[in-house]
Formats: sequence, C-alpha cells, structure tokens
Amino acid sequence: MTFTPFEINLYQHLTPFFEAHQFTWLPEKKQYRRQTDIGFQNVLLSPVFHGNETVLDVHVGCRNEQVEQIAQQFLNNLIDLRADANTLLVSIGKFNGFQYVRYCIHSDEELRANCRHIEEFFQASGFNFLTESCSLPILDRLLNEQPGQPCQYVYNQTHRCYKGLITARLNHNAHFDGLVDSYRHLLIRQTQNPYEQVYFERLIAYLYHYSAN
Repeated sequence: MTFTPFEINLYQHLTPFFEAHQFTWLPEKKQYRRQTDIGFQNVLLSPVFHGNETVLDVHVGCRNEQVEQIAQQFLNNLIDLRADANTLLVSIGKFNGFQYVRYCIHSDEELRANCRHIEEFFQASGFNFLTESCSLPILDRLLNEQPGQPCQYVYNQTHRCYKGLITARLNHNAHFDGLVDSYRHLLIRQTQNPYEQVYFERLIAYLYHYSAN
C-alpha cells in the first residue's frame, strides 16, 4: 500500500501515542485498532488533499461482536467487509456537538498542532467513550434512547434500525416491542427498497425467537 508524505508524517506523529494505549496501527485499513473482549475499538484517519491544503477527518468507533454477528446476516454488506463493520462510528466533530468539523492543515507546524489536539481529545474523553460505548447497556442507550431521531453515532440510519433492535433484544430492553414498531415505520420512510423491508421483517422474527443460549 502506498502512502503520501503527509500520511507518513501523520502516522509517525500519532502512532507512539496510540501504541501507548494498546492500539495497533493497521496500514491496510488506515486505522488504529484495539481488540477487546467484546469486539474492537478503532480510530480512522481520512485525509483529503486540496492543493496546498490537507483536510483531515478523524472518526472514533467500536464493534460489538455479538451485535454484528447477528446484524451482518441481514444487512446487504459485502462479505469481505463484514468482519470490519463498526457498530458505532462518529467523527470527533459530531462527538463534540458540532455538525461538521475537520482539521485543515497547511504545514508541518499545523500538523503537529492538530496531532496534539487529537491526542488531547482522546485523553479527555475519546478513550473513555470507546471503553464504555460498546457495552450492551450503553450501546442500547445510544442507539435507542430517541428512536424517532437520527442517531449521531451511526452514519447509516437504516443500519441503525437493525442494530438498535438487536442491541435492545440482547440487553432485554423492556421497550423492545415499541422499538419494533418505531423502526419498522422509520425504515419505510427511509427507503422503498423491498430488500430492506423483507430482511428487516426477517430480523424481527429472528429476534423474537432468539436465545443467547
């Protein structure tokens, strides 16, 4: 895999920091990842080049393996991508309550300064969020607390319907039946794709008969 000089410089700055927190750099996936007992946590770096300016987007995410093992049976994802699917994924900007925030970099000095900002974010709140967010109770709250509103921690709101229901079932959410109705109507509004509606109904039937044993 070929990296630009900017990317090489970026990784040289950030890799020691993330390695100190048990994150491994995965160059083929362009992300830092830490395996956990329930899945993984990851940090994705996405630079876009515009002449002399580089715009860097940073996302934090996690995967709950139990949720994804069920979800990927019903989602229309490429088989090769299923093992890397995130359950939650959010940009640093959205996590901090902004609609859209990226790092704009024009020089090595600005790169170093922004890397320090990234590290400060993870030390202040990012690592804590990753540690807590993919446990079933927290995941259930983040995905299902406001079923009628878009979830800021998931980019694909259709997938949110699937993963929200799965998490609610695994976490024994007392409002599961209501969530079924909410997400069924939400899915109809979001897409007219008959595939989605058929497979969502199959997921609902599966979950009503699901037993963790």
